[in-house]
Amino acid sequence: MSRDLVTIKGGKDGFRLLVDSSASMEEIEAEIKKKLDENPGFFPEGTKFELEVADLDRSVKKGINQILSQRGLGVELSVKKDPPPATDEQSQMPPQYFIQHDGNVEAQEMTVVEHTVRGGEEVTSQGSVLVMGNVNPGAQIIAGGSIDVRGTCRGMVHAGAWGDISAVVIADRLMPTQIRIANMIARSPDIMEKSDFAERAYIKDGQIIIEPIER
Repeated sequence: MSRDLVTIKGGKDGFRLLVDSSASMEEIEAEIKKKLDENPGFFPEGTKFELEVADLDRSVKKGINQILSQRGLGVELSVKKDPPPATDEQSQMPPQYFIQHDGNVEAQEMTVVEHTVRGGEEVTSQGSVLVMGNVNPGAQIIAGGSIDVRGTCRGMVHAGAWGDISAVVIADRLMPTQIRIANMIARSPDIMEKSDFAERAYIKDGQIIIEPIER
């Protein structure tokens, strides 16, 4: 089984970029580009990734920053350490990511759900939504941006809910009752096919297309 040279993880504090320090710069560059290409629209221009630098050479850190900069993305360097415990008030607040656009900073809410979304539960975000679990039947995810489910999606998902036709829906197993992207709808009889691959749904030529991807 091949090792993961680059892993992108979402959490309460944002996105973390984990890199295998034994990999060559060429391998790292190819893997980062591959993962970004598999998730178009999920990382808006200006999104920043936290990169742990303790085991990385300076040239590798510089190379990663160049790769991300070419796509309008950024990187914040950090040394791994245990975060301070969150207060009750902080734990109830949705995470926010500060997106840089031509020198202006704006706050874009991006919801990271670290549990399975159960039937009857609804998650709504003005930005993108990352679910670190399943979306069960009867659950709803509504996002102004893209939706990424790191598990099985069997509920209703609506990406680009306020008209963003570039939004996408990604899941490890995409078996929803309904997919909506902007004003387009694909219902379960059209999409309820079990796949052994992660899949991506997006709009092309006026309809929702679903295709397999590699995580």
